[in-house]
Amino acid sequence: MSSINLINTLAQPLRFSAKFVNHNEQASGLSTSRFIQDTSTCLLPKAVFARSKADLAENTFLELSESGLVYFAPILVGNAAKNIYTRNLSSGTKKLVTESASKLIEQNNAIAKRVLPVKAAIALSALLIPLTEFTLNYIKNIMTLNVFKKGDFNNIANLENKQEDKQTQNRVRQNAHKNIKTAAGIFGLSTLVSVMLAARGASKSKAVQNISEAILAPGTKFFKDNEKTKNFFNKYFSIDYASENGKLVLSKGQLTSCVVIGGAGYFGAAKDRGKQNFLETLFRYPVVGFYVITGSELFEKGFKKLLQRAGKFRETIGKNLEVPSFKELENIAQRLANAKSITVEKEFSRLAKQKVLISGVPYIFSIGVMGFFVSGISNLFTKYRFTKEQSKKY
Repeated sequence: MSSINLINTLAQPLRFSAKFVNHNEQASGLSTSRFIQDTSTCLLPKAVFARSKADLAENTFLELSESGLVYFAPILVGNAAKNIYTRNLSSGTKKLVTESASKLIEQNNAIAKRVLPVKAAIALSALLIPLTEFTLNYIKNIMTLNVFKKGDFNNIANLENKQEDKQTQNRVRQNAHKNIKTAAGIFGLSTLVSVMLAARGASKSKAVQNISEAILAPGTKFFKDNEKTKNFFNKYFSIDYASENGKLVLSKGQLTSCVVIGGAGYFGAAKDRGKQNFLETLFRYPVVGFYVITGSELFEKGFKKLLQRAGKFRETIGKNLEVPSFKELENIAQRLANAKSITVEKEFSRLAKQKVLISGVPYIFSIGVMGFFVSGISNLFTKYRFTKEQSKKY
């Protein structure tokens, strides 16, 4: 009996939870699971705490467009760029595009040096994602002006209801258009660099190799003698794609670039609409940005360590905190069931509960803390600051 059939023998709601966890494990890279996780964490609380129709519309637009952009567009853009920039490579060399940049740098041979600039060109094409995210907040400002005729955050957040200032609205609209054009210009420049790198890949230019290595593996390039720092920078500051089964998928570094570049758009668009919008963003974005990059990993790692120290879930938490997939869990259940002289289904149910709890508890905790708590407190602080500021005027 396969693991998916064993999952179907579970009672509800364990069956639903197990299928959800199993689906996340089988999804390509981080995309599907993180789309569901981050959208539910960010959008649901904001919808609950929406302060006006404009506020609800803005948050719905941002969360859905950002999640779709960040978690699905990189794969589409990466595959398109890969098809374009690998046209002149042999079939055997093309396969190396999905290899780790650090490994290629260590090999330091002619083939590796040919592939690195092409990988860098593909990675640079992915800057379309964070640059588009940068523009989303300005597009949101234009949308609110056009649909709700509002450009003042105090009116949007229902802090007060005053006559909109036309000059303020014009400034918000003009700044939005200017920043959207700036982002388009930067992407045009990055595309030009991509084309140049791919075209010069066959040369022996040291400058091309240095630029490619810095883009793909900044840790290996600049911190080769410090293993911990090297791994940290390669993980969070490389805009290279991750690879899974020969396919280009979303990487941690690409997530970081989205948070950093997208954050500039968040703060800039917020500043255009007033002090309270900027201060609310300043309070919320660092926390949410950190969560987007790390997900519930920190919560899950801490939870597994607590269970491990307590001697719990020994069959489902390994020495290095690794957790078996449902496919592996089937074999473990078969072995333990034979030893205990019980049915495989019963043993699988026990192990499935453990696995779901290991993933589910940190996930639910992160939704509660990162979602409802941060959104609720953020809104309360904004209202408190505004009320305090108004009281000083009188």
